[in-house]
Amino acid sequence: MNPDQLAARVARDIPPHSYVNLGIGLPTRVADHLNPESGVVLHTENGMLNMGPAATGDRIDPDLINAGKQPVTELPGAAYFHHADSFAMMRGGHLDVCVLGAFQVSATGDLANWSTGAPDAIPAVGGAMDLAIGARQVFVMMTLFDKRGRPKLVPSCTFPLTGAGCVSRVYTDVAVFDVGPEGAVIREAFDVPAEQIRDQLAATGLRVR
Repeated sequence: MNPDQLAARVARDIPPHSYVNLGIGLPTRVADHLNPESGVVLHTENGMLNMGPAATGDRIDPDLINAGKQPVTELPGAAYFHHADSFAMMRGGHLDVCVLGAFQVSATGDLANWSTGAPDAIPAVGGAMDLAIGARQVFVMMTLFDKRGRPKLVPSCTFPLTGAGCVSRVYTDVAVFDVGPEGAVIREAFDVPAEQIRDQLAATGLRVR
């Protein structure tokens, strides 16, 4: 499943009329796949509500960007506010869903997405920790394996945590997983049989139901 197909899959799971934050990177693509009639209101941590899809061509306004500095559109009723107010919304439990990227997610829902600990890495937790503990549901979008073939869904995170037990669902290029206190469960497999995915992850010590 390519990134846009995965973004469309995530968009289908966002409840109508939800207030939603999309993290930097892959999650920003979800904005382009939301049904305009769904009533979903997108929030950006740099201070905007009712953000629309990405802006292209003559619709680009250099002053209208998301938290990842990508040009975006605004929908009717859009509002702008101070950065501090935006974080108060995040920390105050006013967001229904946030969609984040990750370096690792544990089977029990721990999230690591701000540092790999590598000497040349630039740690950047940003607002992810506020979103991870403030949103009512945390979805993660990521590839199931990294560039070296190591799984990013793991028994326990080895990278510094952003939040503990905060993730409820993980969307990857091969499958969707539910995670939580009872462990990881394959909710939906795409082009690879679920049993094959279980075998691949079992080889790394992760039991998936």
